[in-house]
Amino acid sequence: MTIEDKVVVEVEALRDELVHLTARLVRVPTVNPPGEHYVHAIHMLSEELRRHGYAIEHVAPRGAAREHPRVNVIARKDGTSPRPTLHFNGHIDVVPAGEGWDRDPFSGAVADGRVWGRGSSDQKAGIAASIFAIEAIRRAGVRLRGSVEQSVTVDEESGGLAGMAELCEQGRISRERTDFVVITEPLGVDRVCLGHRGVYWFEVVAHGRTAHGSMPTLGRNAANAMARFIARVQGELAPRLASRRTAVPVEPASARSPSINLNSLHAGQSVDDEQTPCVPDRAVAVFDRRFIQEESLDDVRAEIASLLDRQRGEDGDIRWEVRERMTVEPVATPREARVVGALGAAIQAVRRQPATLIASPGTYDQKHVVRIAGVEECVAYGPGVLETAHQPNEYVEIADLVDATKVMALATMALVGAD
Repeated sequence: MTIEDKVVVEVEALRDELVHLTARLVRVPTVNPPGEHYVHAIHMLSEELRRHGYAIEHVAPRGAAREHPRVNVIARKDGTSPRPTLHFNGHIDVVPAGEGWDRDPFSGAVADGRVWGRGSSDQKAGIAASIFAIEAIRRAGVRLRGSVEQSVTVDEESGGLAGMAELCEQGRISRERTDFVVITEPLGVDRVCLGHRGVYWFEVVAHGRTAHGSMPTLGRNAANAMARFIARVQGELAPRLASRRTAVPVEPASARSPSINLNSLHAGQSVDDEQTPCVPDRAVAVFDRRFIQEESLDDVRAEIASLLDRQRGEDGDIRWEVRERMTVEPVATPREARVVGALGAAIQAVRRQPATLIASPGTYDQKHVVRIAGVEECVAYGPGVLETAHQPNEYVEIADLVDATKVMALATMALVGAD
């Protein structure tokens, strides 16, 4: 029996422990926003990692304290040599549960061959898989030559600035100390994700002039002007975006075109307030523009500016402004990267089929690893199906959870060496 076979056997033997940790993590409602129960979850995982022989360090983001404290954990297990170092990362935060669930969204229920609950797929299963992948290697009596790190970070769902970006900015992940990074996002047990599309998240503000609602012609209605601008976005820009296609293998295929989504809209009085007969003098629309590798951020900005200039020509009595909320450049790891090859070979060995190389429609923490830390050998791989993320009745298949753990274990041995 090869050492790879021994490790696969050990993963099967620890199936119940793997499922148990995933379910325990789901039961901690680490909802972002606002960032609830982060400290509880991080301490739980710190103890789990310490039990598996890791040296533990907590890294808090710099800056003012918040009502909901942020803290990240980074754990290291040295091999016979400090390098190469493979770094696994997962985020502990989850989006709000929302409505439409058939069971308690934080039950962590184990039923029908699945672990259920918010965060089961995105991405607490991935955290459990990377931890037990390395534990299976240890239990098989295999000694790693290089080193392994595990980080669990916060706020990925809101951009990762207090989480993975903070680790990179503080040098915990860097080109000088980190060789490979695998982010355990739920992109499919048969798929290696090379990168993601770009984001231009911005708001448009229309400033009008208020007046009595019984005499609207004396005012300048910002809500009406914003409605006309939104119609222009949908009628002019959206069709142009739909006609563009990227050569990058984004999945699902419908996301290979850039897109623009009206994220939120507000004008006038709050719907919960008592009625006030006023013409709204301010309207705000927030847009989420996703762009492809073939587009530049400068061109994306210019396209919005041009659209707004045409609106100014029609609504000259309205003052318009654009405020940027977040920008993210697309990233893509080369197909020939060693981390891609190692995961691809492991998928072939475990799943008996070639790996599919994809890119993600949405951004994730690879942007920080590549842009800040300068580590180009970075991909996403983890159990779970992307389409279930952020949905009611989120789940992860236990069979996929186990197979992803096997893949991570075999890829680890290939990347850092094993005896």
